[in-house]
Amino acid sequence: MRPGRNRGWLLRLVIAFGFAQGAVSMARPAVSYRALALGADERAIGVIAGVYALLPLFAAVPLGRRTDHGRCAPLLPVGVVLISGGCVLSGVAGSLGTMALWSGVMGLGHLCFVIGSQSLVARQSAPHEQDRNFGHFTIGASLGQLVGPIAAGALIGGGDMADSSALALLVAGAGCAVAFTSLWRIEHRDSTPKSRAEQGERVPVGRILNARGVPAGILISLSVLSATDILTAYLPVVGEHRGIAPSVIGVLLSVRAAASIACRLVLTPLLRLLGRTLLLTVTCLLAALLCAGIALPVPVWGLGAILALLGFCLGVGQPLSMTTVVQAAPDGARSTALALRLTGNRLGQVAAPAAAGLVAGVAGVAAPFVMLGVLLLVSSGVAVRSRGDARVEAAVPRRRRSGSGLRRSSDV
Repeated sequence: MRPGRNRGWLLRLVIAFGFAQGAVSMARPAVSYRALALGADERAIGVIAGVYALLPLFAAVPLGRRTDHGRCAPLLPVGVVLISGGCVLSGVAGSLGTMALWSGVMGLGHLCFVIGSQSLVARQSAPHEQDRNFGHFTIGASLGQLVGPIAAGALIGGGDMADSSALALLVAGAGCAVAFTSLWRIEHRDSTPKSRAEQGERVPVGRILNARGVPAGILISLSVLSATDILTAYLPVVGEHRGIAPSVIGVLLSVRAAASIACRLVLTPLLRLLGRTLLLTVTCLLAALLCAGIALPVPVWGLGAILALLGFCLGVGQPLSMTTVVQAAPDGARSTALALRLTGNRLGQVAAPAAAGLVAGVAGVAAPFVMLGVLLLVSSGVAVRSRGDARVEAAVPRRRRSGSGLRRSSDV
């Protein structure tokens, strides 16, 4: 089957990703509230948020290597099982240490699901369809980020924060299991890559990282995901300090996710208007200013407006960084390149919450958002200096006319 010809798989992948991401987005603030109920301070919240990314930090590249020379689909149910198990076991954990451990299991499951699904999109999409298909794929993530915090906010609260947050984690685990219903035969058999012997030696990691456009894509993705991650983990803490109810915090996080969905629905015309480099530069710059704005003592409606604009800007970075990395990577190493991008993401998820915890402990709970603003500002500078995407975009019409890119995209 020619990549991109039958898009039923993409819709089913978006649905599955929506349930998996919804569970994670519901569990992350629930873990923060449960940890607070068990006596955690800002530093402990940062450590628990960092452990979520610690196991994936070491597993990403080996999983990417395996996917380059095998099927993507088996990683998806493994990810669902680990996410569900991590949510449920976090809900019954009685100490901060065990909560951190099961948070790490949840993060490993999310990594498995994301590597498998991103590799599937790269493999089953023609090059000229990748910006659009990655944009549609990440709508699943935004849908999960929209529903998850609202569900968490509806369940958490009352007199016993520990019990209500535990219930939210159990519900998140059950919700993730629904993703199984969309995964049956989602990978086309003829999109499976050649054997390792047929493909030759695997591409060294250093060569992948030296490919023009890959480092910039990794840094932009790291910055955008760190912003989303710290928003999810630390907005509940900001709410506690400013007297904002958990249900309102859930709505605010969902406003950000809804804005990201809106951004990805109009991503194709935005690309036609501005091009990938300028679009990434402008959105990273605006996101930097908006992140710093969260540190200001604005009213709830002002915080909602900031998060809506911030969500729109952050919605650009992830799909475009995926396409940038995939199209810049050497042949036969696209899944490994995506895994390196995810390694960068997880490195940011380990370092950023830990740094946020230290900054919050010294300068207050709003200070991590200023730190995020600086990181996004650096990413904006990297984006404007990167010209790798211009070469890729210029090549798209030739690939579309010749059709050679269709064969190339299936040989991941």
